[in-house]
Amino acid sequence: MVEIQAHTAPKDRHNKTAMLPALPPAILVRFRKPLIILAHAFIFAASLMLSFLLIHNMQFKKAWLIDLYPTLIFFFLVIKLPLFGLFKQYQGWWRYVGISDLVGIVRASFTSTLIIVIVWFALGYTNFARTYLPIGMEEPAEGVCMADLFATIMLLAGLRMVLRLYYEASQTIERGRLKRFLVVGAGNAGESLIREIHRMPVVKYEVIGLIDDDPAKQRTHIHGIPVIGTVEQLPRICSEQKIDEIAIAIPSAKHKQLRRVIQVCEGTKIKFSTVPSITDIASGKLRVSQIRNIDISDLLGREEVQLELDSIESFAKDKVILVTGAGGSIGSEMCRQLCHFNPKQLLLLEQAENPLFYIERELRKNFASVPIEPIICNITDKVHIEQVFANYKPEVVIHAAAHKHVPLMELNPSQAIKNNVAGTMIVADAAEKFGTLNFVMISTDKAVNPTSIMGSSKRVAEMYIQDLSRTSKTHFVTVRFGNVLGSEGSVIPIFKKQIAEGGPVTVTHPDMKRYFMTIPEASKLVLQAATMGKGGEIFVLEMGEPVKIVDLAKELITLSGFSPEEDIEIKFTNLRPGEKLFEELSIEGEDMQRTRHPKISIWKNIPMDRDKLREGINELIEIASKQENGQIKNKIKSLVPEYKNNQN
Repeated sequence: MVEIQAHTAPKDRHNKTAMLPALPPAILVRFRKPLIILAHAFIFAASLMLSFLLIHNMQFKKAWLIDLYPTLIFFFLVIKLPLFGLFKQYQGWWRYVGISDLVGIVRASFTSTLIIVIVWFALGYTNFARTYLPIGMEEPAEGVCMADLFATIMLLAGLRMVLRLYYEASQTIERGRLKRFLVVGAGNAGESLIREIHRMPVVKYEVIGLIDDDPAKQRTHIHGIPVIGTVEQLPRICSEQKIDEIAIAIPSAKHKQLRRVIQVCEGTKIKFSTVPSITDIASGKLRVSQIRNIDISDLLGREEVQLELDSIESFAKDKVILVTGAGGSIGSEMCRQLCHFNPKQLLLLEQAENPLFYIERELRKNFASVPIEPIICNITDKVHIEQVFANYKPEVVIHAAAHKHVPLMELNPSQAIKNNVAGTMIVADAAEKFGTLNFVMISTDKAVNPTSIMGSSKRVAEMYIQDLSRTSKTHFVTVRFGNVLGSEGSVIPIFKKQIAEGGPVTVTHPDMKRYFMTIPEASKLVLQAATMGKGGEIFVLEMGEPVKIVDLAKELITLSGFSPEEDIEIKFTNLRPGEKLFEELSIEGEDMQRTRHPKISIWKNIPMDRDKLREGINELIEIASKQENGQIKNKIKSLVPEYKNNQN
């Protein structure tokens, strides 16, 4: 990518270097430092010669050319060459020269001139001048030092700038029409992006202008590129200037700011990209010019989760940890997060062999020091589960295995009960039997006032876990949260596939809203909540603001370079079995107790009588085992009074 407005492209747009002489790069790199020192020596000689000419009205005279110049040039070189080396002037990469390099030249030049003047006069320059120079030449000769200072700065800076301009002028243009490029953000990141674009060897973009909401920046120029408007004016600017791509150069931009840009540009058929985060830029891991496409997770992103790393480390380090559902979206991320804390052994329990195969390979590659044990096992297989616990004696269990697809569980309610209720009971009972220290069950916001079989089955599992903790030495806790971005079967991958196929994008209802968080954030908060558990708590994670699914669809279509409704149709299909318009998950209210972490609260509730609960659960499992789907909902209602089947 490179800016074209500031540099006129030649007629042959695909061979910009044709008219420029080629430099032998291998030789230049091999002898780079000696050549730089030689270039400085030549500049010092030239600047001294120029200084004498300036003092003497651009006239060569024997009095200074033969008698004084040879002596002074030797003296200047002896002082300047080592001193400029001390100021690291031979280590810079001239094609990337900037203000800091010019400051270094000025500092080295002033210091060397000061030393030259002090030493020269200390050695008796005045007597030398009176003895060997013609009458009237002493004073002009003394002024040569000051003229040399400015000549050195000018010539060295000029040499570096010429080399930088050479490399910028020798850039080749990528084949095809240049994409017309607009930068949102006329701050430091925007300036850096344009500056680095100028340095790149291949031209891909024609930078048209910058966008910024700051009134003071309007009609200003950065590296020759004008600030041409505000965010609200983007649609008009994009239309008039025929923009192909917009780069948002605001590393600290919140997701609301990014969403505003996308929403304003809805229907413009433009590609969107963004610069790396401030953390990545500051650490040197990424450069400003390493822009990437904006993903939907950027628009729904949240603040970085602050964790109590010491408490999580004491929870996980040197422990044998079992993760059920290890091949799933949440289970696999839990494994990744746990590996950072050096567990003694990590057991990956999963019934699907392909996901287990891939997560095992990934973990062995990225965390070679962590012992990994893949185990193919169904959590409803009591005999096998108890064998696993007997053989490995896990000290921590993260129970992520579950059937989570709401409409499918409505069609197959017996399987939801078998897996989510009976399977959870089998794993939890084994944990208690074999002395597990901590058991963490991952639940869902759909367990709150459930309208689905899936949500109510998770609520029944919560109730069993909470009841078991009352008399067990194992610390049983539950963690609830909402939808995670990018999980298998979730709305984002479905929308992307529908867009790739040309639409339509299907949304169940125009008013449907959902909470979203990223998979890494959810996994980190699960670990944080686990360290807080004393036993029996149902932790609820803060999910932020709910998002309208139809808005999500429009933004994803826009990010894909299409216009909603015009290019990709949005089709409403009505609520599916078990779904509701709005999931209830709040960490505020009378039934919530705050914890020391701002994103984690505890749901306060009154547990059911143990005998009544267990009798009801056993009856529910028995009904499910007989595939008596019609009776399952009635039995759930007796266990979970708040359950409301939206199909009735």
